[in-house]
Amino acid sequence: MPSFESEQNHRDDGDTNRSPIDDFELDNLDRGRGQASEGGKPGSSQQAELFETDPPPWELTVEADIATAKIVLSEAPYGPYDYRIPEQDREHIKPGMRVRVPLGRRRQPMIGWCISTQFGAVKQSGKLRDIVEILDDEPLCDPPLVRLVAWISHYYQTPMGQVFDTLIPSSVRANAGTRERSYLTPNESNCDEDQIEKLPKKQQSALRFLIAAARPMTASELMVHAECTRGPISALESKGFLKTMVRREMTTSTPMRWQKNDGEDTSAHTLSSEQRVALDRINAAIHSGKGKTLLLHGVTGSGKTEVYIRAIEHVVKFGRGAIVMVPEISLTPQTRGRFERRFDGVAVLHSQMTPAERHFQWQRIRRGEVQVVVGPRSAVFAPLPRLGLIVIDEEHDASFKQDTQPRYHARKVAHARAMSLGVPLILGSATPSMESWHATASGHAELITMKERIYNRPMPNVELVDLRIRDQRSRGAISRQLHQATVDTLKENGQVILLLNRRGFATTIQCPSCGHVVACPDCDMPLTHHRDGGKAVCHYCDYTIATPPWCPACRYDGIRYGGLGTQKLEVEVKARFPDARVARMDSDTMRRPGSHQRVLSAFRSGELNILLGTQMIAKGLDFPNVLLVGVINADSALHFPDFRAAERTFQLVTQVAGRTGRGSRGGRVVVQTFTPEHPAIQAASRHDYLQFATDEMVNRRKFNYPPLGSVARIIIRGVVEEVTEAVADSLVSRLEAARLALETEVRILGPAPPPISKLRGKYRFHILLQATQASILGETIRRATDSFTIPEKDDVQFVVDIDPMDML
Repeated sequence: MPSFESEQNHRDDGDTNRSPIDDFELDNLDRGRGQASEGGKPGSSQQAELFETDPPPWELTVEADIATAKIVLSEAPYGPYDYRIPEQDREHIKPGMRVRVPLGRRRQPMIGWCISTQFGAVKQSGKLRDIVEILDDEPLCDPPLVRLVAWISHYYQTPMGQVFDTLIPSSVRANAGTRERSYLTPNESNCDEDQIEKLPKKQQSALRFLIAAARPMTASELMVHAECTRGPISALESKGFLKTMVRREMTTSTPMRWQKNDGEDTSAHTLSSEQRVALDRINAAIHSGKGKTLLLHGVTGSGKTEVYIRAIEHVVKFGRGAIVMVPEISLTPQTRGRFERRFDGVAVLHSQMTPAERHFQWQRIRRGEVQVVVGPRSAVFAPLPRLGLIVIDEEHDASFKQDTQPRYHARKVAHARAMSLGVPLILGSATPSMESWHATASGHAELITMKERIYNRPMPNVELVDLRIRDQRSRGAISRQLHQATVDTLKENGQVILLLNRRGFATTIQCPSCGHVVACPDCDMPLTHHRDGGKAVCHYCDYTIATPPWCPACRYDGIRYGGLGTQKLEVEVKARFPDARVARMDSDTMRRPGSHQRVLSAFRSGELNILLGTQMIAKGLDFPNVLLVGVINADSALHFPDFRAAERTFQLVTQVAGRTGRGSRGGRVVVQTFTPEHPAIQAASRHDYLQFATDEMVNRRKFNYPPLGSVARIIIRGVVEEVTEAVADSLVSRLEAARLALETEVRILGPAPPPISKLRGKYRFHILLQATQASILGETIRRATDSFTIPEKDDVQFVVDIDPMDML
């Protein structure tokens, strides 16, 4: 059970009451005790030693005075390494702080993270080197977060230093938006009245004012209030009457550029019977004081967000806080607006914030000024001092999986954090992931179902358009049925959402004469034509050239632009419906900070009639006046070489269909597809998640795909194809040897080139591994890669991806 196997797969002794973090710590503890317990069980009789082996008492005294810290680094070699703590720093240093330490023969000290401290005897203490400097006044991670780092490092096989760097934003580590400021305070040992009387009048006046103020002041403040120049203040400093202290402060108190809300009207919410039942069960989990996972499976428009808000209000009453994660940045403004109207302290974290804004919000969270943290996957690490609840909205979304090291999944990390703290985790979705759904069936999560929309509104009718039938098609991307439905909707003053999950204008640029396809030289992928700026772009590495007017291979000037992207759809929509006000939402148009909020606010207020875009408009948004949703091509992800392709298609179609029918006027959905008979599309057209999940689980069981088993992927990439393949072959040999040594049943597939065989100038091979349990899979990979080194001259790297969401 990949998402929730931490209660099963991270243990060997069958204990069902420990959290995954406890298991990880106990495993380490057992390994540490190995030497001490080899002689026999505690209390058993031991044969007396012929010679005395204990060190003399004076050596014990010396060793007991040694203080050491374990330090991990975010660059190779990663550690952990033991360092001696200087005498003056013993009371200051704590786990979760950054330090500077010497390493090898390097001239400059390295920045590392302290993960533990120890006072007492240490082997080879004479060889330990001292910590050079402690960089933080307070730990950036509290002890539970340090334990979470250890769990992530172990499970996702990533050095702890890199996990710390992910956990603590770079803006926080760099103190973005801050500056050092010097403050003056009276030196009490010198400030008796007799000594003050001997000072010149200006110096007396300045010193007496500072004493009366009873707070530190900057020199410029003191100059203004004491009506003096810098001279008297400098003289007081030189004479020892003033002490200087340096503080690092934010340069501004509110560096935020976001509007207060997204334009959504405030309305009173009366809970339906299903919402009340759901809230009661969540509150019961909160009062239980135990870590518990609850899956809130509610159809689109059933009022899941209101349940979250009521549950968080309940948690806040006890002085605790909550984390709410949403998948898309486009959802952040709307979700934030809803929470800001109900809570005094709301912090938002997302990728479009400046470093200063992110640092400002992070510090607010750490100081306990925030009740609710809203953000994407990185919000799972928010340093709330008293965390009482974690909510993941649209928990099925693939964006909760990080695609760079450490390749964590926010749902699994949230589960580990919630279980270690003994707080509930709520997973909400109309189309739950198969992992979460299976967790409810196997007893690892509690299922809460909401089958009805609020106010008993009907689910929208879904019409499938078979694009294989010539009569159904038109010359452009919009079929006759969808065109007529759009005309009718606009006549009724309704709004339309059109989904096409492809950016750009044309997805391929091909010569009809010689067949040459204009491709990226670094990725071997076709370039996408973007009409904006007349450029051809690789969407994998951002390689960009001017769109060629003729074929680069044969110079034929009739080059053809094929395929369909959102830019081309926008041109067609504006031509077909010239009176409509149209906006496009994709990653090309939403680059500027606040752009999501501006477009969505305009759409909500009725300034826009048609909103078209990629999957960022497909989920979570609530617009009562949307009467029509059109899916231009439902097959875009259906035939990918990925066992999750059907699940993603069902989720995308169901989610975008749920954007309509949320008002009193109802709604309809038109889905254009070349495979209307596919079970995933059929189930989505009926809003039948249960049937889809049942059929999909049958397909997964044939090959023990997740959630019935665990999968890992190792990607090997290098500049020379033959050398990269040789390294991949060598790694497979080591994996097979590890499998034999551990006597485990692990299926190893590959190495083979993935669908994208070259990316950013490097050739790629991947190895897929399958096992029934994640612990077996993880131990096999650890055994194989522990001492696996690649010569630097080969220029080959490998990446381990546990529970991969992307097979490309």
